[in-house]
Amino acid sequence: MTKVRIAIVGGGLGGLAAALFLRRAGLEAIVYEQATQLREVGAGIVVAPNMVRLLDALGLADRLSSSAVRLEGAWEFRRWQDGRVLFAQLMGEECVRLYGTHCYVAHRADLLKLLLQALPDDAIRLDHCCVEVRQNENEAELTFATRTGRKTKVTADVVIGADGIHSVIRPAVAAEVDSRFSGMCAFRCLVPAEDAPEMALRPVHTVWFGPGRHLVQYPISGGRLINVVAIVPAGDWRTESWTTDGEIPDLIKEFEGWDPRLHQLLNSARSTKRWALYDRYPLERWIAGRIALLGDAAHAMLPFLGQGAAQAFEDAFVLAECLKNADRNSLSHALQRYEAIRQPRANQIQVASRGREVRYHLDDGPEQQERDSRFAGGDPLRESAWLYGHDLQADLRSGVD
Repeated sequence: MTKVRIAIVGGGLGGLAAALFLRRAGLEAIVYEQATQLREVGAGIVVAPNMVRLLDALGLADRLSSSAVRLEGAWEFRRWQDGRVLFAQLMGEECVRLYGTHCYVAHRADLLKLLLQALPDDAIRLDHCCVEVRQNENEAELTFATRTGRKTKVTADVVIGADGIHSVIRPAVAAEVDSRFSGMCAFRCLVPAEDAPEMALRPVHTVWFGPGRHLVQYPISGGRLINVVAIVPAGDWRTESWTTDGEIPDLIKEFEGWDPRLHQLLNSARSTKRWALYDRYPLERWIAGRIALLGDAAHAMLPFLGQGAAQAFEDAFVLAECLKNADRNSLSHALQRYEAIRQPRANQIQVASRGREVRYHLDDGPEQQERDSRFAGGDPLRESAWLYGHDLQADLRSGVD
């Protein structure tokens, strides 16, 4: 039987994960990426237990520890003014007991390299910028342009749009949904460990809460770097791009009066990126004929639950399971099954990611004190069971046939 040909547009974490799961299922999958070399933009990422289990299914989880940092310490929440710990929860073996594996934090580039090393060279085509996608009853056709302006056409039985928030493939599947500006922007920077305060070096995911803003820090790249993400009022900033440069003095100014250790951390940053945060509503559909969406192209979400990449991995796993026994006559049904299984969960997480900045950014006062008391008596690791303990095999068993 002739193998089903699958073209994946986008060589980020979701696209490479899709290629690995599809090839693991015995399918021919080629990734087409517009960049001339594969390098992941962004910096730190939480590799949550639901994502670690999928890396384990690919035989890659054991290699995480070579570059990622395992959260042996805790999640901790700190007060802005003096760094007082409002709540700390141990991870380590408790996370393993609850969810079967550890939680890690990593540099996106290290994860991308991990996936790349697992794929054969012939699985990726660089310098392929998709400019058009069309389909008919028999196949789909993609038109790509190179940096020199040369155009090439590729045919496939299935096209997967894994090309991110500003997807070129998405208009062929669904009408654009309105995006809502959150009023916030994110600064992202990396600090060399040798320049960071001692408290930032621990294998701990720390969130600082303060009036109108919050900041997240954790070590990555084997502890050599400290990842910092600060969510602050955007002012006039409206650019939604992870590659746009920001200014360190602007970042530091946002945290005037905060704990001196935080200022040591920020003053040690050598550069920063800045992007505006937009909220998007769930798409009505993820598939149209032979074309399907995956990852941010399907469900771009605000970063407050740390599930963007994990949900792309879940998409990739379920997609491969739905397609692995399909032939050219049953592809449409297989893609419909993928959408029916994945869309409710991804949409739920997309919606749940909204509005958390309101809770995080309370001014000092009774509401803030009540929030801190709730944190002190909470159990966020167990409360995250719906995220970290989700059973994809059960989804596949109960999904439409």
